[in-house]
Amino acid sequence: MTIISHTPAITSWADRYFSAWWNASTISPAEASGGFPAVFADVDPELVDDMSLLVDTLQHDEITYAKAKMLVAHDRDDAVVAFSPDEQLAYRFQPERQRLTIAGRAAQPVAVAAARLAREMVRAQLLHDGWTVLHASAADRDGRTVLAFGSKGAGKTTVAMLLASWGHDLLANDRVLVRPEGERLQVLPWPSAAALGLGLLDALGLYDVVRQRLQGGEELHPTQHQAVTDALLAGQREPLWAPGDGKRERKAQLFPDQFVTWFGMRLATEGSAVALLFPRITPGADPALTHEARQVAESDFMSGSTEDRYPDVFGLAEGIDGGGSESARRAVAERLAKLPHHALVLSHDTAANTAFLSTLLENA
Repeated sequence: MTIISHTPAITSWADRYFSAWWNASTISPAEASGGFPAVFADVDPELVDDMSLLVDTLQHDEITYAKAKMLVAHDRDDAVVAFSPDEQLAYRFQPERQRLTIAGRAAQPVAVAAARLAREMVRAQLLHDGWTVLHASAADRDGRTVLAFGSKGAGKTTVAMLLASWGHDLLANDRVLVRPEGERLQVLPWPSAAALGLGLLDALGLYDVVRQRLQGGEELHPTQHQAVTDALLAGQREPLWAPGDGKRERKAQLFPDQFVTWFGMRLATEGSAVALLFPRITPGADPALTHEARQVAESDFMSGSTEDRYPDVFGLAEGIDGGGSESARRAVAERLAKLPHHALVLSHDTAANTAFLSTLLENA
């Protein structure tokens, strides 16, 4: 996969996502090969105008993609063409060449779209190669990867961050790619912005690092709500909730490279799964194992239904579910079932949680 652009801000954005976790590197235009899938992304207002007019003249469907309206059609060459009026982004995907062109009026929206869709093109290829996507965090030590599962708020991110602070390499914050390889269950990271609540940042001793970086003029991921930035600058350490039902926490959104440059953590590029954790956060509890009989379920795979924010409008996966084919998911589930399973309760006491996890994994 190659991302090609005349705008340095676009390739720099991709580098922040992919260099550490997917071993991406910057190359010269002469080194770019036409034989690989490629994303051509640039600021090009004229092309945006032309593409928006083209889509408007064609029979098109209106969908929601990344919370924005998108108009999608096919041109006379059977390429998929699309236009997002909200973001002023135009797209053209040529399936036979595996070439996606993205044009916009400003660098940042183009950069976000290019990184997202380059990642989706890689995912599509991996799905065809038998990989699946799990809704799990992961931390690795010497090639031995621990996966943490659970619904939103269960403690997946907490476990991964605690282990990364203790000496593991952070492999994933929210999802991983997995596939059986001989006797191994290989694990790869899924590069994405990471959401960390203000309370978790404070408990991990990372809050002041983030606040000082913001005060120094650095920025977090633009998908972060402005209220989070304001709260960090104001020194608010308590969880920040969206108005309404009080169930949606607004969190800091970090670029993958900020785990390294801000927190001094190491990122793992791969590993082999050796254990499964099923955490539950209970304030005031003593960290301990529980007797819950938890197994990996279909809901632990990142299926198309759980990722409807990003429908496969360009047909990249060619009909394969976003979490992997049925046979691939079945093979992974069978392999996961053979690994040690640990259901556990954690508290808000970071030191106690870390001590418990370190003892558990050292004895595993």
